[in-house]
Formats: sequence, C-alpha cells, structure tokens
Amino acid sequence: MRRTVFNEDHEAFRETIRAFIEAEVVPVYDEWFAAGQAPREFYYKLGELGIFGINVPEEFGGAGLDTHKFEAVLYEETSRAGVNFGGSGVHVLLALPYIKMLSTDEQKKRYLPKFVSGEEMWALAMTEPGTGSDVAGMKTTAKLSEDGSHYVLNGAKTFITGGVHADRVIVCARTSAPREDDRRFGISLFAVDTKSEGYSIGRKLDKLGLRTSDTAELAFVDVKVPVEDLMGEENKGFYYLGANLPSERWGIAFGAYAQAKAAIRFAQQYVQERTVFGKPVAHFQNTKFELAACQAEVDAAEAVADRALEALDAGELTAAEAASAKLFNTEVAHRVIDKCLQLHGGYGYMNEYPIARLYADNRVNRIYGGTSEVMKSIIAKSMGL
Repeated sequence: MRRTVFNEDHEAFRETIRAFIEAEVVPVYDEWFAAGQAPREFYYKLGELGIFGINVPEEFGGAGLDTHKFEAVLYEETSRAGVNFGGSGVHVLLALPYIKMLSTDEQKKRYLPKFVSGEEMWALAMTEPGTGSDVAGMKTTAKLSEDGSHYVLNGAKTFITGGVHADRVIVCARTSAPREDDRRFGISLFAVDTKSEGYSIGRKLDKLGLRTSDTAELAFVDVKVPVEDLMGEENKGFYYLGANLPSERWGIAFGAYAQAKAAIRFAQQYVQERTVFGKPVAHFQNTKFELAACQAEVDAAEAVADRALEALDAGELTAAEAASAKLFNTEVAHRVIDKCLQLHGGYGYMNEYPIARLYADNRVNRIYGGTSEVMKSIIAKSMGL
C-alpha cells in the first residue's frame, strides 16, 4: 500500500537520520545500554543536526515548521535500527508544546535558543509516588513567598524520563487546594532550573526496558522558583496537561507501530539466515503464516498511525481518537513483537539481539501516557457509555 503521509523533504530527512544513526549511534549503542543512559554530549549532536529546532520559530534558532511528521520519521528510523535517542524524545514531544503554548515572549527568548542547541535539556515531572494516573491527587506544593518574588517548591516526583540529564524540568505542583466541585483546580506548571538549591535527583531507576533512556526520581526541598518561571496561569495546570495529552498519546501510538514494523524486519532477516533440521526457518509454513499475520496487523497499525498524524498536524486530533490510536497500536505491537521474538527461538531472549531489547522496550507503551485501561475509559466516554 502506498503511503501519502510523507513528502520529499521527509524522505531526505530520513536519509540523513539513517546515516547519522549508522555513524553515531549503532557503533556505541551497546555502551549506552550497559551504562543505562545516552551520554549528555550526544544531545549536543542532536542539536547540531537540527532535530530539536524543527518546530521552533526561526527567531529562536529553529526551522519554524509546524508538523509532527519529522518526529514520525525519527520513530521509524530509530526503531528500524533497534536504538533510541535516550531522553531526547521527552525534550521535543512533551516539553516543547508547553513552552510554545504557555511561555511569554520573555520566557521564549530565555528558553528556546538553549532548547534548540541542546544546551538546556527539558523533561516533564508529573507523576508522583502513589498517584500514578491520578494527576489531580498530586501532593507536591508551590507556595508564593511573602514578597511575591518566588514560589517555594516541596515534594517528590517519580518515573521522570530524561530526569538525570535534564537542565530544566516542567514541574506540576499544587498552588491552591482543590475545590469541592473540581479537584483538578489548583495545579500550576513551573520551568524549574535543576541547578536550584534544594533540587535533587534520587535514584536513576532500573527499568525493564528503554535502558538507554535515563529515568529518575526527583525531590524538592524548599526550592525557590522565580515567579518569572511560572508557565501560563496559576491553578490551570491540569487543563494545560489535558490539552497536550493527545499529542503525547499519538507519539506512543506511532512509536509502537514503528517498533512492530521493525520487529518484522528483524524476524524476516533471522528466519532466512537460521537453519533448523537442514532448512532455513523461513521455509516452514508456520513461519510464513505467522509473519504474514504480523504484516497484516502492522499494515492496519500504520494506517491508524498515519491517520492520527494527519489529524494532529491539522489540529483536529481529539482525546478519544488519540486514545483509540494508542490502545490499538500498542496492543498490535505487543502481539507482533511477541510472535517475532518466538520465531527467533532461544536467541530472541538474548539482549545482544535487537528483538529482545524491542520486546522489553515495547512493554511500557501500554502503561505510560495513560494505561490501556484509561484509554478504554476515554473511548467509552466518547461513545456516551
């Protein structure tokens, strides 16, 4: 089936990214995997390549485009190579929309040039120990000082991707108590400088997958956050978070499809090279049927991913559509990657094979950005149920 979602510019970008991955990432990826994170210097290379500035206005050093299609190419190419770019995905997919949507002109002048160059890496700190998907239940607080010059931040966050290398973190905190009729009221967003006194990084978390993406616990003890780093209006943070969730969920849906597509590629290569009972594994009917079924599922997932991408770029992707795309594509990826690992036999369980890493990396797709159960709730609500 012929895709229409990408044009010549996207394909030229694809060639550049593919060559970059082969030269700069693949030769050292095992070292990153063993270290549990990509090196900080790598993000400067991504900045030089222009990846961080695609959707940033030209006046701040970016390309001035308004599209997620280049991000989509990145998902496909990193998955194809069996690698990922550490915490940089959070920098662009999660943090940038908030900077663009909420920052004043003065804030954009301070934040965006360093964002584009990779001098300041950003992360998003929403989840807390014990709250999980219940964002409104957060306990972290930010209280305005008596002289009104700064907020005093206290609390803790967990599962913060990019949290080890981050230079600024968008922290969600309570500035007011929830209202009786609206427990979501009272949350605000702050662009917190990680060098601030009282800000500390706890454990770098030991994850099942996404080993090269640094994920950390964060703690705030009387951290002074200048009022100039409040993002948007006080007490409206929950609604800002809601506005950006569709794009986040599209990213997970597209990434899951890209992983499933890559899994088929890895399995095809393996079964043609591996010999069992004197024949290539690809010769057996079961192998052909399993991979054919996988291909049919990935074809469907690609159509879902592309449709959601077009809707996102047009500003029309609804919360229910994003939830549907995430639910469908992450479930497809789960089934396809599992079957492709099975076709590798015992070698599929070894981390030296990309299918094993892909299997572990993929599992979180049905958890973060809202669990599959939360996605079902959103879809059911849109159906009037």
